[in-house]
Amino acid sequence: MMGSYDVESQSPAAPERIWALLVDASSWPKWGTVDELMPEKSANLSDGHDGVGAVRAFRTGRVVTSERIVELQPCRLFAYVDAENPYLRDYRAEIRLSPAAAGGTSIRWHGTYEVAFGVHLFMRPLMNRTMRRMVEGLARAA
Repeated sequence: MMGSYDVESQSPAAPERIWALLVDASSWPKWGTVDELMPEKSANLSDGHDGVGAVRAFRTGRVVTSERIVELQPCRLFAYVDAENPYLRDYRAEIRLSPAAAGGTSIRWHGTYEVAFGVHLFMRPLMNRTMRRMVEGLARAA
């Protein structure tokens, strides 16, 4: 079954500051819901400036998932797909940054995915809650 989420937050920070956090996989455990970056399961990490093709593996609890960066438009768009995920298939997420009317940056994090029938009943609220925490954490950290 198909699922999706669409969450937004505002940050007083400039897009450049938010962008720096997005392309630095090591920062994600500091502001996100993931517990740890797993460099040994990642590929093509670039010392805080990950590019298209980089695979970033994160551990959350006992579960390790990985994502591949597929599109970057600096300070505007960060897109990734699942490289390995035991629960989701065909996952694609986009993080869009845009100037906020009152200053700062508007952050929109949108994703689509497929899950097995039955799993969707708990996965949809879990993904919405998790990604809400991710976007809010990113906004605060910047």
